[in-house]
Formats: sequence, structure tokens, C-alpha cells
Amino acid sequence: MKILVTGVAGQLGHDVMNELAKRGIEGIGSDLAPEYSGEADGSPVTKMPYFGLDITDEAAVKKLISDIKPDAVIHCAAWTAVDLAEDEDKKEKVRAINAKGTGYIAGAVADIGAKMLYISTDYVFGGQGDEPWDPDCRDYAPINFYGQTKLEGELAVAKALDKFFIVRIAWVFGKNGKNFVKTMLNVGKTHEEVRVVNDQIGTPTYTLDLARLLVDMIQTEKYGYYHATNEGGYISWYDFTREIYRIAGLNTKVTPVTTAEYGLSKAARPFNSRLDKGKLVKMGFEPLPTWQDALERYIPLVEEI
Repeated sequence: MKILVTGVAGQLGHDVMNELAKRGIEGIGSDLAPEYSGEADGSPVTKMPYFGLDITDEAAVKKLISDIKPDAVIHCAAWTAVDLAEDEDKKEKVRAINAKGTGYIAGAVADIGAKMLYISTDYVFGGQGDEPWDPDCRDYAPINFYGQTKLEGELAVAKALDKFFIVRIAWVFGKNGKNFVKTMLNVGKTHEEVRVVNDQIGTPTYTLDLARLLVDMIQTEKYGYYHATNEGGYISWYDFTREIYRIAGLNTKVTPVTTAEYGLSKAARPFNSRLDKGKLVKMGFEPLPTWQDALERYIPLVEEI
């Protein structure tokens, strides 16, 4: 099986490529830079075939996919700077990447009869209430521009293809790139106290664990919509931070505040990021380990960097 992975310089794409290599599956990476620009950590992704690709260039997308003729594409590339996406001078670019670029990939995949896995987000929903979002729920109501463009990407994939997986994730952390865990570790080492919101609820997703699931999934024909985060229950960012500091051995005081009290975000954030993952088990996929277990494995890795 030959699999093209976009966004391999990011957290998830990096781990997906390494997971493919681990299983002896042919993986081909792509990202915007002419050469691989992710973490040069000596892992397999740094040695695997790579192509520079601007996914907003429809002709380039069609040519690369028609030339490579992959059996599947795992589309991890995205604009993920949520606050920056609200800037008027950035919106055209954000939409070009998350919506139009995704549509170009889906169209090119359809042309060669391959299958596609698209990484989406809980931000496609309204973020209210306290009931977990079902993967087959179509009650879309994104509350910021990033969420709107990711929803447009979902719709483009579903329109172009029959053989697709749409996997929504939340609160992502991985080794290759910036994330909440790394930020909190750095802040905790230089501050005696941090203020963290306690009224936004969800579950973290470790890209190393998610990559295993995605590679399992892409080898099946169990198409459709899925939610995938680590197990371990629903928590707030405050709860998450306390566990980060406990594992890291930091004594930084963590003070809970409401979103309104915190008040620094340009983009609206969902209060309810609970994702119902029951469909994974129902369809025969192995759930991810708990987020607590994931943190125990992850923090020693980033502390070495």
C-alpha cells in the first residue's frame, strides 16, 4: 500500500509517517517547504520520500497525486493558528488552505479512485451544552473562522468522494511542533503562578497514539465520520495543566479562571469540546490510551529537547 501524507512537518503528519515506516508501509510525505522542515530527530520521516507541495495550487496538487498514484491520502496539512485566522488580512489564506486546498486534494484523490482521510476538529460544532458531540451529528455551528473553514473542508471531502474518513480531534499535542503542553511547561519554569480556564471541557489527543489509529483506519473500508481523542474522561484546561505540572515535578500554582476572566483570545473558543468516541469501538477500532498515560510518556520526551 502506498500512502501520501500531507503536513508532515507538523505534529500529526510527522507521527503518521513514522508509524507507516514502523509497519513497513510505503509512505510519501509532503509539506509547503521544498525540503522536509520538521524536527530533524533522526526518526524515519526525515529519510522517507518527500515532495514540496502548496495545497492551494490546484494544478500542483493534481499533478503530484496523479504522478504518485497513492492508494490513499492522509490529509494532515492545515492552518491551525486559531486566533490569527480571525485577522481580516489572513482569512483568504486560511480558507485557501483549509477549505479550497482540501477540496483540491479530494478532487485529485477522486480522479485516481483512491481513498482519503481528512483530519478535522470539534470546532465545526457550536461548542455549547454538556453532551458529547456524536460523529454523525450534522448540527454544525462553528463559532470562529478556523472552525468555519475546517467545516468547509469536511463538506468538500464528502462532496468529492465516497471513500473517505473524516476524523475530528481536539486539544492536540505531539513532539514535532508547538502545543499547549510545551507552552505550559515553559511558562511553569519561569512563573510562580499561571491562570488557566476551567470552563472549557474536552479531552487531549496525543499525536503518537492518534497516528496508530489513523494507519489502522486507512487500511480498512470502514468509511465515515469518527471522533478520536485519548481516553481518560473529559477535563478542563485547568485540570490538564495541573496534571502536566504534577508529572513534570513543577510546583507552579495553577489558578482556575473563567473564559471571560481570562479574556485574551481573539477567536471564540468552544465551552463544550466533548467528543463521543463510541463509534470507534463499534466499528472495531482500538481506542487510544488514556490522556494521563499519554502525558506520562510524552513529557519525558519533550523535557529532553
